[in-house]
Amino acid sequence: MYHTLIIVGNVGRDPEMRYTPSGQAVTSFSVATNRQYTNNNGELVKETIWFRISAWGKQAEICNQYLRKGSKVLVEGRLTADQATGGPRIWTGQDGQARASFEVTAQTVRFLSSRAESEMGAGAPMVEETLASGEDDNIPF
Repeated sequence: MYHTLIIVGNVGRDPEMRYTPSGQAVTSFSVATNRQYTNNNGELVKETIWFRISAWGKQAEICNQYLRKGSKVLVEGRLTADQATGGPRIWTGQDGQARASFEVTAQTVRFLSSRAESEMGAGAPMVEETLASGEDDNIPF
């Protein structure tokens, strides 16, 4: 059996990188996805879902180097279930309300922020998990 999840959204805070005892890099960051729709009463409903992303190895180092809060990103990966619940990680927020976060182990991370946004500190050039050279910058599409 196999599953893949594709998430497109904005990074919620600057990534945090650490190393496992064996020396492998792991970077954690959150991604918010937004959706809005009109309900049956004609009211506009805005919905945000948060995902906690873990990237490993060289990809973790690249994410830590280029991603920043607000960066647009596409993450392809697999859901990691909470061992206690078998579903999302459930916790209680400061306001006393039940909250859930979805844990995703990244297989591919694509940076979607423009080069101009990158230079302003909001993201990185459009690259995949392995950095591409700038030779294709003159392609008109």
